[in-house]
Amino acid sequence: MTQLLSLRHLQLKTRMVLILGVIAVSQTGILGQFAIRYLDTVLEEQIGHQAMRVAQAIAASPTLIDAVETRNTDILQPLSYKIAKSAEAKFVVIGDRDGIRLAHPFPERIGKPMSDDDGDTNAPALIGGIPYVSKALGSIGWSVRGKAPIFNHTGTQIIGVVSVGYLLDTVEQLVSNHRLSMMLAIAAAFAFSVFTAIWFARHFKKAIFDLEPEQIGQMFEERNATLEAVREGIVAINQKGMITTFNHAAIRTLELPENEQYIGKHIMEVLPDTGMLHVLRSGQPQFDQEIWLHNHLLIASRIPLRQDDKTTGVVTSFRLKNEVDLVSRKLTRIKQYADSLRSQAHEYNNKLHTIAGLIQIDAKDEALAVIGQETSSHQAFIQQLMSVTSDSVLAGCLLGKYNRAKELGLTLHIEQESQMSALPDALPREQLVSILGNLIDNALEATLAHYGRGGSVTLSLSDYGKELIFEIEDQGPGVAESDRERIFTRGFSTKSQPGHGIGLDLVKSLTDHLGGMITVEPISPYGSRFTLYLPKELSELLRGKDLNAGPIPFSGPAN
Repeated sequence: MTQLLSLRHLQLKTRMVLILGVIAVSQTGILGQFAIRYLDTVLEEQIGHQAMRVAQAIAASPTLIDAVETRNTDILQPLSYKIAKSAEAKFVVIGDRDGIRLAHPFPERIGKPMSDDDGDTNAPALIGGIPYVSKALGSIGWSVRGKAPIFNHTGTQIIGVVSVGYLLDTVEQLVSNHRLSMMLAIAAAFAFSVFTAIWFARHFKKAIFDLEPEQIGQMFEERNATLEAVREGIVAINQKGMITTFNHAAIRTLELPENEQYIGKHIMEVLPDTGMLHVLRSGQPQFDQEIWLHNHLLIASRIPLRQDDKTTGVVTSFRLKNEVDLVSRKLTRIKQYADSLRSQAHEYNNKLHTIAGLIQIDAKDEALAVIGQETSSHQAFIQQLMSVTSDSVLAGCLLGKYNRAKELGLTLHIEQESQMSALPDALPREQLVSILGNLIDNALEATLAHYGRGGSVTLSLSDYGKELIFEIEDQGPGVAESDRERIFTRGFSTKSQPGHGIGLDLVKSLTDHLGGMITVEPISPYGSRFTLYLPKELSELLRGKDLNAGPIPFSGPAN
């Protein structure tokens, strides 16, 4: 264990060389030992069969049969030498039917039982007439012997036995030669493993940017911590469209079940409308795109992952669009609110001075008249709102815009015939007031810029028929015919000040999402009329969506 732990201090290349080298030596050594043992066994079997075949051939010799029948050792002794030499055998021993030697490499052993050498009674050959192979320690060492019975000329009677032997030293010599070859093979395998390990380590480290495994592990932990720390939702897929990253911010933003495992699933199973597969096929990045995903309006960026000029995956990051727009609009509105407050304070200071002067000259009735003028118009507008609509959210929005108009020195009028009491319950109020708030703010700014203080914006509301109709008329410079479609494009604005070109794009997106329509037309002698149409009956598509998950309302300049 200590040795394994100490390997962590070595570089990856050194570790791979050591590990692959040990594996190569172990595998080659084990296979070599098995091969040598198998070779030893096979060689013994082959030599034994060869000895038995030679013994059978000798036993069938007519000269040998005649000499055995007559027990003529003078013929058998030199014959055995000659046969042993020609067969490259160590010895050839010939015995009679009783196992008594008639020929032997050592002449002094002639006439003695053959069983003296190895304890073998030669029974299978002498009694059963069966040739066989035996292995025994004889007078000249360990040998493999092939034995065959000698029959008379008619083949009816066993008259003796022939034993042909090969020393096992021959087998050992052959095995030793192969063992040397095996050792050379082990050395060659080790050298090849070292070379392969070095090459593979270089290639592998290049693929992992020359990092060590411990560094990769640390970076992986840092990557997971980073993914969980960011507020943006992050989702990544591989080349097959399988999800490889899905952080908790993405789960929370899309309001997905937190107890499910998303990594390993196909992106079409979880987020079929994400558009990541299109980026995977095209390889073209997309930045700051507005998308509807899982019933949420998002700002998303999709970046393809590349390796060797090949797209291997896609990463997308996203946030709720209302969060991005809200931050942008808050930053751009701070100065405008400050200017508005300064002008409002200046106006009210003048009125307070006027009231104070009237009181000082004891003109109390005139002072009360001035104070009444400030409250009467406000109360009249509230009474009109109560008669036009019973929806508190819509009424609160319009009252806020009325106050905003007064701050700017303008007037917000509501047509006397207006009526809006049939707002459907399924219509998300926050999206409705977001649309109206942006349109009214846009009209107030256009009127102030063109007409100046004292101008007015007129609002008409109608719920007759199958649609909700909202008309906003301003006293601005109007919209050029060539710009009537472009004003709904994100970033386009007829104003030169920064921070515009956002609101009308949001209005168009929300209107389309609600299944409605918005138009713009000029009015005489100057100004524009924006008309918003929203269906009372939402389509089946919208009924299946969580409409209340859209952007939260906010006020500010629309264009």
